[in-house]
Amino acid sequence: MASLSISPITDADVDAVIGLWQRCGLTRPWNDPLGDIAFARRGANATILVGRADGAIVASAMVGHDGHRGWVYYVAVDLEQQRQDFGRAIMAAAEDWLRAQDVAKVQLMVRPDNTSVRAFYDRLGYETQERVIYAKWLDGREMTP
Repeated sequence: MASLSISPITDADVDAVIGLWQRCGLTRPWNDPLGDIAFARRGANATILVGRADGAIVASAMVGHDGHRGWVYYVAVDLEQQRQDFGRAIMAAAEDWLRAQDVAKVQLMVRPDNTSVRAFYDRLGYETQERVIYAKWLDGREMTP
């Protein structure tokens, strides 16, 4: 079984990370992954962690905080590399990054119909919190699903 080496994203990693997100079905037409990566890398409150196995990028997590809670997005493990605990490892690295920022709570969002991903987070000890999420596009466009 390959081991996972985790480090922050570099300029040379961007295309491979976007490809990983696309293969894993994480991108949406209304979200620009290149823009999301650039935004996360601009400030001190976020990073994108990449996991490498045998030199190839096979996992990722975008992690950040708003000064109150941590958030994790774009958690991905290459479809051909799943079931090797890479998801567990990249999430542990994201949690460690938040702890190093003195963030006490991490949250993430999963679409209700994504039962396999919900089961993954259940296994990691995450719990569902009943909340209503409100959203608004600040450029005036119609709400997306």
